[in-house]
Amino acid sequence: MPLATADLYDERGDDLQSLPLQLRSFGRVRAFDGPIRTVRCHEDNALLKSVLETPGEGAVLVVDGGGSLHRALMGDMIAALAVENGWAGVVINGAIRDSAVIDGLELGVKALGTNPRKSTKLATGEVDVTVEFGGVVFRVGAHLYSDDDGILVER
Repeated sequence: MPLATADLYDERGDDLQSLPLQLRSFGRVRAFDGPIRTVRCHEDNALLKSVLETPGEGAVLVVDGGGSLHRALMGDMIAALAVENGWAGVVINGAIRDSAVIDGLELGVKALGTNPRKSTKLATGEVDVTVEFGGVVFRVGAHLYSDDDGILVER
């Protein structure tokens, strides 16, 4: 089990960024950590799905969906891909759907909320670029720590 984010912050202080957004937790894994991969997309989950179809090797996918709650960027089938391919977790600045099913999966998920409306599938967006939301910069390869107290990211 990863070190609690509160204890980690006590040890490392301002070497870590703390995400102030109050994201909801989904999935059976309440605490997760790993190196960051990123997707930037808006109401379109095709790139997110294509990344989660690849070996995760314990990484955390950070998805900047622009904070949109109009469409879900991840549902149960895409979350199941993340589990099958060894991803530690997914952090979404946006919505998910199928939350009851995702809550039964061995995956850590943080998202702004839920919406049953599915996303578009145009493959618009970018993969493995630096993204920023909530005043925190998410760089590919930096380490992310998440638990019920919140999210910390290496500077």
